[in-house]
This record gives sequence, structure tokens and C-alpha cells, in this order.
Amino acid sequence: MLAKRIIPCLDIKDGRTVKGVNFVDLRDAGDPLELAEIYSKEGADELVFLDISATEQKRKTLADLVYHVAEKVNIPFTVGGGISSVEDVDILLQNGADKVSINSSAVKNPKLINDLVAKFGSQCIVVAIDAKQIDGEWIVHLVGGKVPTERKLFEWAKEVEVRGAGEILFTSMDHDGTKDGFANRALAKLSDELTIPIIASGGAGNMQHFTDTFKEGKADAALAASVFHFKEIKIRDLKKELQKESVPVRI
Repeated sequence: MLAKRIIPCLDIKDGRTVKGVNFVDLRDAGDPLELAEIYSKEGADELVFLDISATEQKRKTLADLVYHVAEKVNIPFTVGGGISSVEDVDILLQNGADKVSINSSAVKNPKLINDLVAKFGSQCIVVAIDAKQIDGEWIVHLVGGKVPTERKLFEWAKEVEVRGAGEILFTSMDHDGTKDGFANRALAKLSDELTIPIIASGGAGNMQHFTDTFKEGKADAALAASVFHFKEIKIRDLKKELQKESVPVRI
């Protein structure tokens, strides 16, 4: 079985790492470069940087941040936020990103997924999906969770896979920042219906939540922010605990 991945997520706003609850009430969580270096040394498998204000403010993710991160870390990292063209991706990859994450732009222009895959390969393209339950249906939201769409989670995820994306980063907006656990039922359904890797996001509060999302949610990777940023869970300790629970991880 492939090793499960632990991925700290750094939400970037105005050059600082921030964290909120249910996508609002943001508070400062530190310098992204310092955190990236710490996580790389602590044994994180990958990192994700999301410029959470880039799409909303109609500006591009800062390529120089990517460049400086690439200088400091020796693990793969993904960058997202405000990416809407082949040119945007080209700049980020040239500056050292290993993968890019697209979200709002993919929903607005699904062919963008095909274009990016054709140019850069599936392994570089992550499609992030933010969704919340409305009347029992998982509904896809855009612009940092502010704008609901007509898209339903499972249908959109299948289309994303057909169009060639390498993996899906699914964030449950209902669980985000609550520390009550991941949306394992939805994650398991995604895993059962798709063949590409699924990254679980939203809800990590303790080590058991990670074990549960790998076993019950069938996630390929688990992404978290505040529990790492505010030193509630250390990555090395988490991996040792997962090993005890017979979850395959790289130590």
C-alpha cells in the first residue's frame, strides 16, 4: 500500500500565514517561509500554499514567495490562488513549485484542466474543491467559499478526473477549522468513485482524526493547518501514532 501523506497547509493573505474557522475569522499564524522550513525538517511529506485572497482580489499568486520557498524546502509543494491560465502555471513552476492547485478558475472554465494537463502533465495539476452541505447535497463553492454554484461535489469530482487532473484536494467547509474531524463519509465516497488520489482537508483536531480519515475516509493524504501552526500536533509524533495504528507513513 502507498504511504499516506501528511500535508501542512499554509493559507497566505497579504504575505502572512492565516487560519480561520469555516473560512472566516482569520488570525495570524506566522511567517510562511519560517513555517515551511520547520515543516520540511519535521517530516512533512508535502506542503500546500494557498493565496486565499488572490482570486477574490483578482491578483496573481506571488511568484517570489514560491521562489523563496523552493530555496528553503526539499519536499514537494503545491501553490494555489488566482491561477487562471497556462501562463500563470508556467511562472509558478519555473519559480520552483512542484504542483499547482486550481479551484474557481476550473469551475468557471473546465477546459482549463485539459489545457494544463496537456501542457504540464497530470502529476502537476491538483483541482481543489470547496464544498458544503445544503439541504443534504454537497454543493461546490467558489472564491474562498463565498459563492455557491450549481455544481454538486461528486459529479464535479468525476468530471475533474475525466479531464485529467492528477489529484483532488477536497475541503469540507462545514468542517474547516472546527477540529471535529474530517468529512469521512464524503471522502470515502469520493475514493470509491474515483481512481485519482484524494487529499482530505477541513476538520483536523487530534491525531485520531488523521487515523480515521485514512481508515474510514480512505483518503490518500490529509491536509491540516491550525493544529500544526499552533503546535498542537507535531508531525513526527503524528506519524509515529499512525504507524502504531497500522497506517503506512514515511518516517
